[in-house]
Amino acid sequence: MTVSVGDDIPEWRMDSVQPERMRTMAAILRDPNPVHWDKAVVEEMGHGARTVNQGPLGLSYMVNMLHEWMGPTCIRRIVMRFPQFVMSGDKVIAKGKITAIRSEDGERLADCDIWLEREGSEPPLEGVATVSVTD
Repeated sequence: MTVSVGDDIPEWRMDSVQPERMRTMAAILRDPNPVHWDKAVVEEMGHGARTVNQGPLGLSYMVNMLHEWMGPTCIRRIVMRFPQFVMSGDKVIAKGKITAIRSEDGERLADCDIWLEREGSEPPLEGVATVSVTD
């Protein structure tokens, strides 16, 4: 696959963030924060009656996008910010754009801006990734 600076990374979609996955992830992570399974707590905080997706689940959407694009061993570096919550029921789309192509230690790398889109809001996740590029 030929890639160039300015190319878009193929999108990865989650049509509806499911609260059941949040409850399961809370148990796996031993995360005691009730915002991931108790809508009443989130509503008391003023964020509506939907549960809050864990940061690692949101990050996994970005990882899924990169893996589908360049394979399961492609990620060399990823740095994310989480400026907003992803909520149960949200439809999100992982997106990215190549900002640089370079070589390091004989490996061809693509530096990318990556983000998660949700209709009607600023990106709830945004960051940068370095990915090994195979042609």
